[in-house]
Amino acid sequence: MNIKDLQVFTKIAELLSITAAANQLDMSTAKASTALKRIENALGAQLFVRTTRQLRLSPEGERYLPLCQQALELLHQGQMTINESQPFVRGEVKMAMSSEMGRNLMRDLLNRVMSQHREVRVRLHVSDSRVDFYRDGVDVALRAMTRTALQDLNLYGFKICNIPHLLCASPQYLVEHGSPTTPEELSEHNALLYKLYEVMHDDWELYNGETRYKVKMTSNRCVNDGDIVRRWCVDGMGIAKKSAIDVAEDLLAGRLQRVMVDYRIPLTELWLVTPSRQMFSPAIRLIRDELKLTINQRRERLIKQGILSEPEWPVSD
Repeated sequence: MNIKDLQVFTKIAELLSITAAANQLDMSTAKASTALKRIENALGAQLFVRTTRQLRLSPEGERYLPLCQQALELLHQGQMTINESQPFVRGEVKMAMSSEMGRNLMRDLLNRVMSQHREVRVRLHVSDSRVDFYRDGVDVALRAMTRTALQDLNLYGFKICNIPHLLCASPQYLVEHGSPTTPEELSEHNALLYKLYEVMHDDWELYNGETRYKVKMTSNRCVNDGDIVRRWCVDGMGIAKKSAIDVAEDLLAGRLQRVMVDYRIPLTELWLVTPSRQMFSPAIRLIRDELKLTINQRRERLIKQGILSEPEWPVSD
């Protein structure tokens, strides 16, 4: 019996499926079955009751599971203590993020981090759908959310930054179609829409001072991938509502331009979240610090070039 065998057992108990547990642990079903048999042989007890249709814990398995979980947690805390005292960072990070952030900002960022810290390994879950930490085998996720939502979901996290959103279009589109200056004019333009969980985000909320506008947009295209929205916008296909983080490089390079700069869109927040504080390993803290630094550099460049003002992108509290 070894630590990996215990991890296999707890994952099978969580999912009640040897195959599902093997998939999450990046191993074959045969190896997962062998690991479970080693534990059962060592204990001299059957931990699961197997039928043709389902798997459930035996009475012995139910008694053993909490002790196994406690043992793994103590071992994890011990590893964390040793890692934090060492001069180098190591370990595996299982991380989830949106497709756009994964392809662009995080891809380059992780290349830099891992070139300097050769003992760090990453396993990325890249999707615009909301990840389930246990089902998808993820330790930590980047999410746009609020502190209240974090508490409601019983998650632990670090706030990375505030996220301003902008209306933008390519110079080509603005030459051909003109630049809207009012909500009424905006509604006449082609919107590049984002769709998630069957919800089409075609109601755009804008503020001018204290006056709130809700603009119903029309569109000839919609997609459930935020990066395709950005690429369509660069291609001159319409106007998009995008995070300043995601379009910073396009704005700085002149591939996109802001429209309706007198109107603001409510801020959101970017959080690095996990179901347990113990999940925040030195490797995850390293990635967190590099992410905050990278995003702050983008913020400073946008402000320096006059594309955004400091009040539009307040620093994180």
